[in-house]
Amino acid sequence: MANPVVNGGKVRVEALQTVVPTKPTDPRQSCRITVSQNAGSAAVLQRRFHLLLCYNKGSSEDSGWLVAGQIKESFGRVLQDYPLLAGRLRWCDADLEIVCNDSGTRILETKAEMALAAFVKMEDKREDEAELVFWEDLLQHTPQFSPLFYVQVTNFTCGGYSIGISCSILLGDPFTLTTIIKKWATLHTSIFPSNEIPQIPIFYLPNHGPPPSSTSLPIGSNTTKHITAESLIFNFPANILNSDNNITHKHLAAFCIEEAKRETGRKLAPNLSLLVQVPSEDDRVEVCSREGLLECSKLDHGAEGVSFTRAWDELELDKICFSEGNKPIYASCWINSMVDEVCVIIAPSTDQGLHIVVTFT
Repeated sequence: MANPVVNGGKVRVEALQTVVPTKPTDPRQSCRITVSQNAGSAAVLQRRFHLLLCYNKGSSEDSGWLVAGQIKESFGRVLQDYPLLAGRLRWCDADLEIVCNDSGTRILETKAEMALAAFVKMEDKREDEAELVFWEDLLQHTPQFSPLFYVQVTNFTCGGYSIGISCSILLGDPFTLTTIIKKWATLHTSIFPSNEIPQIPIFYLPNHGPPPSSTSLPIGSNTTKHITAESLIFNFPANILNSDNNITHKHLAAFCIEEAKRETGRKLAPNLSLLVQVPSEDDRVEVCSREGLLECSKLDHGAEGVSFTRAWDELELDKICFSEGNKPIYASCWINSMVDEVCVIIAPSTDQGLHIVVTFT
């Protein structure tokens, strides 16, 4: 049976807007990303984190069209504190750099010709979810022209709507990015409280009418093929990288890959991309063979207290409300996958330990 969203072509883009910080970023900031010599492939640029939140219609006035118009204001304020999201990548010699140049994020308003409940009840909807989180691939040689953060608000026929977010993992790890999104949702509800009759925002698409059919935008027109991916999230205790135990990020990555292989019983891809995000250092991206990584000595000690999960429960996506009291009826997140390449993200946790996310097909 054909999936109603993807194969039926039922999601249409109705509008596309750019959101910039409400105040210019001054002084201009930047973030350097050290890239290994063999990490120059386009795959490094196309890694992204997707988050999907689905909401029932909260009130007679509530709608995705209203939320999309409000988002332009609330997210503009968020970008004042997180201007990196509105920046652009550029090659700096052999490395990458994100420059906070206020070029902006993108917000898409789309319409799905189906009820939200029908979508939520679908058993296998990962490919359909991909239609609700817009992304356009970064240009390999000229990435400075490509946004790094997208928001897609989709209206369903029942009045329910979804908010889909796609962002480059070069902006941050999933835990950091989700924390920013939670702060955004909190700010949004403070600006637009649900106990007040909402004012129609300036950018309210129904007031402007639908675009001519000849100019409707094709969705997913420039994206890498969607591949179903699975992630295992490992949590390491604080001080795991204490200099006394001679454990490095590569040791931890090698350990997690072997554990993922053992736990899933699957043969993992031969190559991997390793993204290390440590606050005291520049971010680092490396692409290497799995065999080369596993040449690192195995953990003889220091693996005590390590736990892992297949779920993103720690993100608490079900608590993200853009309208007070209107919790998501469905929430999902994932990191996109690439053929023949495992993705390993190493990032700090709030308890001074480490999160390590292994993503594979």
